[in-house]
Amino acid sequence: MVSSRDIKDAAGPASKPRGRPRSFDRETALEKAILAFWEHGYEATSVSDLTQVMGIGAPSLYAAFGDKRSLFDEVVREYGERYGSFGDRAFAEEPTARAGVERMLREAAAEYTEPGRPHGCLIVHAATNCTSPEVEESLRERRNANIAAIESRIRSGVAAGELPADLDAAALARHTGAMIQGMSQQARDGATKEELEALAELAMGIWPRS
Repeated sequence: MVSSRDIKDAAGPASKPRGRPRSFDRETALEKAILAFWEHGYEATSVSDLTQVMGIGAPSLYAAFGDKRSLFDEVVREYGERYGSFGDRAFAEEPTARAGVERMLREAAAEYTEPGRPHGCLIVHAATNCTSPEVEESLRERRNANIAAIESRIRSGVAAGELPADLDAAALARHTGAMIQGMSQQARDGATKEELEALAELAMGIWPRS
């Protein structure tokens, strides 16, 4: 009669178990991280908060995304592609600078008040009360880059003759940037889409007609 020990010996040494496969969907976890940072900002969102909302343990978070700062950098990039690209589309698809900015402000009113997700803009709010200079600087650079893109589009409009040659493109771009950032804050404070659309319409009143 063959014993169970004989069978085990005949089978040879037990093979080592393979590493545990990733048991979560990375894209879903990343989306949850976006929403967490968007709602609470960088500083107020802890690793513990992230693991809870993402439904993963800290080792899995570090293995898949790196540390909190690395995850946040990816969140900012993905946010820009998923939620913040309406301005780029407006400039690419509208024929004039005025039409592009008007569409951008109108779509900001809708995006910043969309039900079911945090209101406002992550890039504007994520550095609130942040003690990390690197995070503050990174977000500041992105906001300034957005204003620079608006100014470039305005200057193209001046060069094309659709806007007056003596227009202060830099000032008009900063005015537009201030409107975008202000609309974001007002959305956080409870302003409705219709209220922000009315604000956008007033903001366009300073633009010269082509």
